[in-house]
Amino acid sequence: MSQTTNALGAYLRARRELVTPAQAGIPDIGVRRVPGLRREEVAMLAGISADYYLRLERGRDRHPSPQVLESIARVLHLDDAHLAHLLALASQAPRQRKRRPRKEVPPPGALKLLDSLVQPAFIEGRYFDVLASNGLARALSPRLAPGGNQLKDMFLDPAEQALHPTWKSVSECFIANLRQSMGNDIDDPRFIELTGELSLASAHFRQLWARHEVRGQSGTPIRMNHPQVGELTLNRERLAIGGTEGLMLVVYHPDAGSSDADKLALLASAGLPTSDRSTTVPVTDAGDRPATR
Repeated sequence: MSQTTNALGAYLRARRELVTPAQAGIPDIGVRRVPGLRREEVAMLAGISADYYLRLERGRDRHPSPQVLESIARVLHLDDAHLAHLLALASQAPRQRKRRPRKEVPPPGALKLLDSLVQPAFIEGRYFDVLASNGLARALSPRLAPGGNQLKDMFLDPAEQALHPTWKSVSECFIANLRQSMGNDIDDPRFIELTGELSLASAHFRQLWARHEVRGQSGTPIRMNHPQVGELTLNRERLAIGGTEGLMLVVYHPDAGSSDADKLALLASAGLPTSDRSTTVPVTDAGDRPATR
């Protein structure tokens, strides 16, 4: 997928196409050649000229005022997360490219914590690469082995999709979180490579990516259909690792005393090797990364 240099215009257009005239409180008159609202309707409702809004979508004006953006956000029904993303895309400050470490490496303390956990757990990077995992995480899903990428697995691997009966809704959360994580850093080489590969390989990814959803991931129950222990629901928590950029400790845990807890205990006792401690694979930037399955 080619990355547009007019990120602000692409975002406005995508969100405009998701709002119906009924949602905007205006009559639906005439034949509509595009989904959602027309440009002139957004401009009218936001209290700006149609010509100025057209310049925004076409990238001829990259620095609208926060007041204008907030008016447009109200018309487009953007929540706080989507508004923050809109403001970041239109920021008048020059985007400063951060010097990222070439490898995403979990700190030793986080690896010790991971190794001590009795629940399935792993450490993920900014692009949902699996950087380290414990044995029970890999027993829950072999694709949680270090070196894997959760986005690729969720969209391209039938075995991972079979593990998640609601994989399409789970994939929506991944995409929305990736959008939020990247912000206006759309020139990041790994970001370009990853989204380009998935766009070419998955129609479902292309459909979700075009919506420009932005949302952070929070603790949530995850349903699974495990080939050994059957259906179970686990709580998924993502905890930021201090002193790192974008690294998260992800832990799956059942409700205490539930049948899900019994199933997880059964999976844990199914014969994990005694030497199967947490392992790591450093993930590098685009062009210097180990192959993943």
